[in-house]
Amino acid sequence: MQFAPLGRTDIRVSRLCLGTMTFGHQNTEAEAHALLDAAFDAGLNCFDAAEMYPFPSAAESFGFTESHIGTWLARPGNRARAVVATKATGPGPRFEHIRGGDLRFGARQLRAAVEGSLRRLRTDYIDLYQLHWPDRNTNRFGQLGYVHNPAADADMTPLEETLAALDGLVRDGLVRAVGLSNENPWGLMRFLALADQGVGPRPVTVQNPYSLLNRTFEVGMAEVSLREECGLLAYSPLGFGTLTGKYLDGPPAPGTRIHRYPHFQRYLKPAAVAATRDYVALARDHGLDPAQMAIAYALSRPFMTSVIIGATNLDQLANNIAAADLVLSDQVVAGIEAIHDGNSNPAP
Repeated sequence: MQFAPLGRTDIRVSRLCLGTMTFGHQNTEAEAHALLDAAFDAGLNCFDAAEMYPFPSAAESFGFTESHIGTWLARPGNRARAVVATKATGPGPRFEHIRGGDLRFGARQLRAAVEGSLRRLRTDYIDLYQLHWPDRNTNRFGQLGYVHNPAADADMTPLEETLAALDGLVRDGLVRAVGLSNENPWGLMRFLALADQGVGPRPVTVQNPYSLLNRTFEVGMAEVSLREECGLLAYSPLGFGTLTGKYLDGPPAPGTRIHRYPHFQRYLKPAAVAATRDYVALARDHGLDPAQMAIAYALSRPFMTSVIIGATNLDQLANNIAAADLVLSDQVVAGIEAIHDGNSNPAP
């Protein structure tokens, strides 16, 4: 397993990171521990969680993901070797069960969020603390067009205040490094500029979606990421599992993510299904596993710090981890680019 630094810090993470949003819904605590053990044994040292997980977030399961990780971290030797990443929930109308819905990124709210995560994770510090989505009116989660609405920003927390709050958490030893998530070029550059002016800690990563079906990060974020040494932590590299090809023919099998959550259609639009079919065929024509091809392509991007893989069973995990050793041929890469040119970003 190869490793990469988080931004300009001395924290090094495995190029594959285990995502944990299924812990507490699709995975029991025992299953979560088995997945963490297997990932650890395979060389992964980075585990990504969030205050709001498991996903979809619900009052009856709130905090289960961090709690399951916490009981695993409490085992002798595990915490010292792990790079633990988690995220503070941003404002939104569906999260009243999280800290009473007081989810702005001010000093009081972020400290409460961190303290809650620390209790559940059973640790004294978080290696990478991320803002799950912006505390302002902007386009995210598949919305491409930005609609300016100053009135919607009336309650937003100034970025200066947020960064100063994060600085307090770092100074108190509760957080080692900070990152952003679901961010855009303006937000990333503003945070970086404020940090360079001494307002607070410099973001070391940005966690955004990236897959063969969604390469929008390349449009405006990649240049910032490379020039500013703020690498991507890519989530959904398999497009909610669609790039495995398992949803192409017939209804989703019982127990699969789309079967459990049929309203998540982001990666099942007609253009996305057509592109998926082409990518899966390309992989099979070259004797490759489609999921491994998709992950290997993401890993090959120069702005990539780590690719977050998800798995609900040990076989899926082993298959995804094997992608770390896969080097795609020039012919395969050319085939990927040809498909992308004909059907770009069908699932942003």
